[in-house]
Amino acid sequence: MKVVSPTAEGIAEAVVALRDGEGVLYPTETLYGLGFDPFSEAALTKLYDSKRRDPREPVLLVIASVEQLGPLVEDVSNKARAFMNAFWPGPLSLVFNKSEALPSLVCGGKQTVCVRWTSSPIAQRLCAAFGGAITSTSANRSGEPPAQTVAEADIAGIAIGIDAGILDGTSPSTVLDPETGTIFREGAVSKEAIEAVSRSL
Repeated sequence: MKVVSPTAEGIAEAVVALRDGEGVLYPTETLYGLGFDPFSEAALTKLYDSKRRDPREPVLLVIASVEQLGPLVEDVSNKARAFMNAFWPGPLSLVFNKSEALPSLVCGGKQTVCVRWTSSPIAQRLCAAFGGAITSTSANRSGEPPAQTVAEADIAGIAIGIDAGILDGTSPSTVLDPETGTIFREGAVSKEAIEAVSRSL
């Protein structure tokens, strides 16, 4: 793995790797994540192999703008838009019906996909430069602790690591189905904050 700084040059190298179907280690709001092109089944296979992850487990995606959501999802409901307006960009991951173009492999074989507009400036720049969503799964083999530094991410098959120092490792994103109000994982956005938006719908 080649380690680069989060400069324009470093981001550009990472984008080349993503377009070549390679993996990129990058900082999110809390921990280091693994970025691959979610529209490349070959790249997704590398991701699952690198993490030794069960392919039936879906992988979250991050975007740099609402415009980047379009190719990923079938539609955006009024309920989903209310949560987007309240919490994006930020640590709320929303479950949508996936678009037909998105490989089912990234969704664990399901018909839904989980997406968030990241509030990490570096992750935003990476998605913006790449021109679309990238995967965002913790940089560790399944069952092992997530990486708070580039050095801790001891994973084979990663081409570029964007080094942003030590990350704080706070709560992960909250995962919500906006249609049913089901919270699959409570994280940085609290249940109370979710319920406050739900009451306004």
